[in-house]
Amino acid sequence: MQIRDLPYSDPGDPDVRSGPRFLLWLGLSQLTGQLKALSWGLLHQCAIAGLPLCVGLAVQAVVERSGSGLAWAGALIVALGVLIAVGDTMLHRTAVTNWITAAARVQQLLARKTAELGSALTRRVAAGEVVAVSTGDVEKIGWFVEALSRFAAAAFALVLICVGLVLYLPSLGALVALAVPVLALAVLPLLPRATRRADVQREKAGHATELASDTVAGLRVLRGIGGEELFLGRYRRASQEVREAAVRSARMWALISAIQVLLPGVLLIALVWYGATLARDGRIEVGQLVTVYSAATLMLFPLRHFEEIAMAYSFSRPSAQRAVRVLSLSRGARTATAGAVVPEGDLYDPVTGLLAPRGLFTAVVCGDPDEAGRLADRLGGHAEPDGHAPDGAGPDTPTPEAGGSDTKDAGTQGADTHGPEETGPEGTGPDLSEGDASQREGTGTGGAPGSGEDRRLPSVLLGGVPLDELPLGSARTAVLVQDKDPVLLSGTLRELLDVPSSGAVTAEEALAAAQCADVLDALAQASVDADGDPMDTRITERGRSLSGGQRQRLALARSLVTDPEALVLDEPTSAVDSHTEARVAAGVKRLRSGRTTVAFSSSPLLLDLADRVALVHGGQVVAAGTHRALLRDEARYRAVVTRETDDTAAPAATDRQERLASIDVSRAAGTTEEIEERA
Repeated sequence: MQIRDLPYSDPGDPDVRSGPRFLLWLGLSQLTGQLKALSWGLLHQCAIAGLPLCVGLAVQAVVERSGSGLAWAGALIVALGVLIAVGDTMLHRTAVTNWITAAARVQQLLARKTAELGSALTRRVAAGEVVAVSTGDVEKIGWFVEALSRFAAAAFALVLICVGLVLYLPSLGALVALAVPVLALAVLPLLPRATRRADVQREKAGHATELASDTVAGLRVLRGIGGEELFLGRYRRASQEVREAAVRSARMWALISAIQVLLPGVLLIALVWYGATLARDGRIEVGQLVTVYSAATLMLFPLRHFEEIAMAYSFSRPSAQRAVRVLSLSRGARTATAGAVVPEGDLYDPVTGLLAPRGLFTAVVCGDPDEAGRLADRLGGHAEPDGHAPDGAGPDTPTPEAGGSDTKDAGTQGADTHGPEETGPEGTGPDLSEGDASQREGTGTGGAPGSGEDRRLPSVLLGGVPLDELPLGSARTAVLVQDKDPVLLSGTLRELLDVPSSGAVTAEEALAAAQCADVLDALAQASVDADGDPMDTRITERGRSLSGGQRQRLALARSLVTDPEALVLDEPTSAVDSHTEARVAAGVKRLRSGRTTVAFSSSPLLLDLADRVALVHGGQVVAAGTHRALLRDEARYRAVVTRETDDTAAPAATDRQERLASIDVSRAAGTTEEIEERA
């Protein structure tokens, strides 16, 4: 793989069991590049190792006054110089290629995982950690992959030199051969402490990066509440902790470097003293002493690679562990087995018992916003990452809307309060046949107790088909989830709305339904073109030039353009005023007529327009019906929607009863005008 061939058509399936295993997989994935770098490294190291022999021959030729011997020695030195230059150049070229291609492979894996998880990624991993992995950690992982082949070449060259010295001059060669393992392994006891300090430094640096990323993302809010100094102080303390940890780590690595300078110096002194003694006694020649000394001196260069590989591994291992933490996240526990055909039908969650009938506008009320976010993720086919059900729910929990006894259907309390689940559009309800109900009741059983399936949450069903068993593309086409904090990418409005869609909804229709007229006017005024076309006006990154409500409505319009089989909206009108909220809710209901829509909200304006409302409490649907029926009969629903407290609940109930009683009296009197006036 060359740099010009990037990106990879398929970056592969990484081993994410641990950081070291991921590094091993990455090295083996680039085996061809590693072997090339190893070959050029061996050429470079062996050519360097041959220099002492040539120098020794040249010195001996001068002592013996042999011109031909000196000429041969000079020719060999020139040839070795050429080999050193070629080997060093090609080694650097292949090593850097390995570095860049390894980093690119990791970045592609991260990008693929980000696209697979979507908005669920930042709910499972902090955004700052994702940024740290895709920037600094990628470089350190590439550094280890690049240094691995050079280290292997240096180690092989050391073995070759030691064997050659033992064969060339056993008296001095044995001393060098015994000393080299000591020099290479002398710093080994210090590496665990150095690694721990490097881990602490990386952890603190990652925390500082996360803090900086979160601060920048929420800068507008911080300025609004005057919290800049508070977060600035936090980042200043985190930065100082990173500096102190880096100094502690650098001290340990400085000690390791000092040892690797001191011990080879001691070896050279001992070698010169012992070799000079042997040469004085006539037991070796001067040229042989020069050869061994030169070889021992040049061995210090490959020994440096031992320090480099130790440092590269110490810094890349925590980086690889952070990358594994992201890459090990999965969309669901199951492997896609269903076909690529997009299913149609009711959207049903067997864990919570939530049912969104096909073609209806269903609103979901949750007292806990985090619970709403998790449920929205589940409806999009993202199972719980840890395999645990929400509080109060589990694989064996009865499905309330399929016949469980814990659900109170407020739409069946009286003749005048039939909910959509019973009458449906034009008096026809969704097909809840006996077989279908029994199937839904059995969906959450999860297998025999104690089995592996029992610990796995059942998937959300669309038309009876588990979303986790659909290919990712089909699942995304079937169900689209818009979270409460959607992101607007930089570009023109036309580019923002140019998303994969069914083609049934135009951009103009989506913008009108989302009540974006004022947004279009603002973009037209900001347009640099003479015609002032808002569709060609550029939107800054994350839509920072727009207000929160304008950004939210543009994101809603983008979701409406896609026209999925089921659209899940998490707080789609939380940033707009009441008047605009009512018009947005009406526009969404009108545009999505005949399509399944689920909206998580506690706004009475939106809930009143919904065909069906479900109340989720403790991880279970505890009541379902129309907004007005639930408001009248379900105390928990009133507590969430009207923010009614215990102190006001009793007087409010009494007042409602008095008003109903007065209406009954008026009805008995038969005066319609009085009924309207009292109502």
